[in-house]
Amino acid sequence: MSPRTRLTRLAALGATTALTLTACGGQAASDSGSEDTPQGVVSKAAAKKIADHYEAVNNKANAAQDEKLLGTVEAGQVYAMDKATYTLFETWPKKEQQAYAKPFSYRDREYVIPEKGTATWFAVRAKSSENSENSVLLVFDKVGGTYKMVLSLWADGEEPPKPALDRHGLAEAVDPGTKVGKLAPSDIGAAYADFLETGGKKKGKALTSTKPLENAKKTYQRSSTEGAAGGKATERFFAKTPADPSVYALRTADGGVLALFPAAHKQESLLKESYRSIADLVPNDEQSALGATRGALITDVFEGQGLAELTPKSARITAVDFQHVDAR
Repeated sequence: MSPRTRLTRLAALGATTALTLTACGGQAASDSGSEDTPQGVVSKAAAKKIADHYEAVNNKANAAQDEKLLGTVEAGQVYAMDKATYTLFETWPKKEQQAYAKPFSYRDREYVIPEKGTATWFAVRAKSSENSENSVLLVFDKVGGTYKMVLSLWADGEEPPKPALDRHGLAEAVDPGTKVGKLAPSDIGAAYADFLETGGKKKGKALTSTKPLENAKKTYQRSSTEGAAGGKATERFFAKTPADPSVYALRTADGGVLALFPAAHKQESLLKESYRSIADLVPNDEQSALGATRGALITDVFEGQGLAELTPKSARITAVDFQHVDAR
């Protein structure tokens, strides 16, 4: 996860500004204990070592734009998003490029470790050396026998609730398929996508209104009424299966459930039939870098992740983060 990802990536929902029209040329678990004491998925010391290794390798990979090296410490949604970040690097202003390559570290860490046998993953709550205000929740899961970071969510002005810890300092992992009120953690991504597809008229009805949902609803309303390319093209959103559909959930100290979920969608911009013989949609620099070419249709793909708080009475999405990963 790069400095730009941590600090300046917008929770972009679409590529609405990328289309133009042109005329055609033609605290923590214990480290050890007795046999009767429950053990964590990993010890606190092991979790620290894994996080330290991630920092070091990620900083090195970012400086060199080394996708293969990054893949040794990242997987899932985070890796899908950060690979695209490398692709888009040359389209950024020089100041952002310099900031991206600057080394960083995670500070004030809290290791959130479920009991061994109840999960394969653990989480780290921390702050960045470059962002002392908001905290980040990182999820490390075992992928191919190695622990890699798979999700990374920054609090968007609203800190997530503290995890519930038992008397041994272990967190309680929750089955993502277990309903908490109207929704299970595994339902949240589809419910969110419904706001982009329909404005929240179907699956999204079960979600409580929050800032991320209001932004998604506004995106739907704008695309439905204005379209793209000054109204000369239609613009629609469609949910898609995330690069990694894994969902992670924890019991919180207030009795609720904190869910970290993947999300993904396509954005299709289609030139209206009356303009197809005289004009093309032209990709901007970012779309071109991802593979788009001029024509009547441009399809953008976004991979993302989100943070939600579930109780028997409500399901609140408090943060979302998307990265433009493909364009055709």
